[in-house]
Parts: sequence; C-alpha cells; structure tokens
Amino acid sequence: MGDTTVTTTEGREDAAPHLVTAPPRPGLLRRLRTPRRPRLWFEILLIAVSYWTYSLVRNAVPEQRGQALRNADWIWQLEQDLGVAVEKSVNHAVDSVTWLIVGMNYYYATLHFVVTLGVLVWLYRSHPGRYAATRLVLFATTGVALAGYYLYPLAPPRLMTNGGFIDTVMVHETWGSMASGDLKNMSNQYAAMPSMHIGWSVWCGVTIWALASVPWARLLGLLYPAATLVVIVATANHFWLDAVGGVLCLAFGYVVASVWHGRTPYALPREPVVPDRTVGG
Repeated sequence: MGDTTVTTTEGREDAAPHLVTAPPRPGLLRRLRTPRRPRLWFEILLIAVSYWTYSLVRNAVPEQRGQALRNADWIWQLEQDLGVAVEKSVNHAVDSVTWLIVGMNYYYATLHFVVTLGVLVWLYRSHPGRYAATRLVLFATTGVALAGYYLYPLAPPRLMTNGGFIDTVMVHETWGSMASGDLKNMSNQYAAMPSMHIGWSVWCGVTIWALASVPWARLLGLLYPAATLVVIVATANHFWLDAVGGVLCLAFGYVVASVWHGRTPYALPREPVVPDRTVGG
C-alpha cells in the first residue's frame, strides 16, 4: 500500500499575507505635546503679539497709587523688622560711583530684552526640540506675573514718599527705565511685584546652564541673574522681595511646561520628534 499524505493548515496559515496598514494617527492632545521644529515666521509673530499683549495688559492694570505705596511701606517695614533691608544702602553706595550707576541704568533698560531674545534665538537654532517647551516656561511665567500686578500693586522703592531712595535715572538723566523720566507715562509704575527682570533673567540663566556645552557660557548663565538682582536693587526699581516673587512665577512656569510635556523642557530630545509617516510594519 502507498503512503498516505496528510495536509495540514499550518503551512497555509504561515503563508497567509500580512495586511499592510498605517499606524493610528495620534490624538490632537498628543500631537500638540509632541516637539516639532519651530517655524521662524510663526515664532516672530507669536513673540511680537505676546509682548504687545503683555505690555497692553500690564499697563491697563489700574495703578492704584495709594494702595501701591501702602504695600511698599509694608514690605520695607517687614524687611527692616527681619533685618534684611539692604536696598537703600546698595542704592546710595552704587549711586556714588557715576560710571557704575549709569551703566546699571542702561543694563536695566536693555539687557532684559536683548539677552532674553538672544537665548530664544539660540534655542531656536541649536535646540529646536526643546524650544517650544522652554518658551512655554517663559510665557507661563509672564502670564502669572500679570495676575500679580493686578492683585498686588506695588510702588518701586524710588517712588516711596519717605523711603529716601534715589531715582538714579532722574538724577543722572539717563535713558534707563520705562517708568522714569520722559517715558514714565508709557508704563505702569506700580507693577513692581513680581520682578520679571528676575523671572526672565533666571530663565535665561537656567536655560544656558542646562544646555550650554561651553563652561564659560554656563558660568555667564549663572552670573547674569545675580548681576540683574544687584541692578534692580541698586537702581531702586525693586525690593529684593520682588525678586522672590519673580522666582516663584518662574517655578510655576516650569511646572506648567513639565506637566504639559510630561518631562522637564531640558530633558526633551535636542532635535524635534518627527512623526513616522511610513506605511508598513
């Protein structure tokens, strides 16, 4: 008798072709959270509109001069009670050195914008995958600061009636503050708390320290907010407690960005994540 051939379906199953399907499209929320390469025209427009909105809202906040002066008196008295009221001593000491205080006036007026924009440009060019998340920190920080200006109007030390502080811009006739001299009507003079000079400078410093590969650049990143703190106190534009408020706002900004992206901005990939659009398994 001949051999009996048994045919099984196992081979047929293995030979069955696989269907080629596209991976499911990620949801809208996931797409928004995914780092993408920033577009230059959009970023320029976004920053311009955002700063215009920030300035408009900040200056539209009621000045509340009486309350702002009372709050300044309260903070100054609190610092004296705690033995940490150093602002007047620093203000008078630095004002006695003309070249130094004039330089600080210009520092206060310019570097706040120049350095911040410079760091944004550096992020855009060298760390595009981290750009949007780090920018979100800055925007969230500034947004919560606007609430502080509204809820807690505060006069800077130079505007206190009995504080004895020197308005260094007025005395030395320099262009050094949007809230002094001929430019005072363009800015809300009673929006000193929190200090965005500190909020933005610490953001710059932390970003440079975290991402720069050159040691001297990282050192400058640390020195920049420290120098800014000396400048805002020496020019009598802020109490040092305003700087604390700026740091707290910045901390809020980092929490917002970290929650949104699921990790800290600096832990994101350097290059943006490009969604896989290929078909196949």
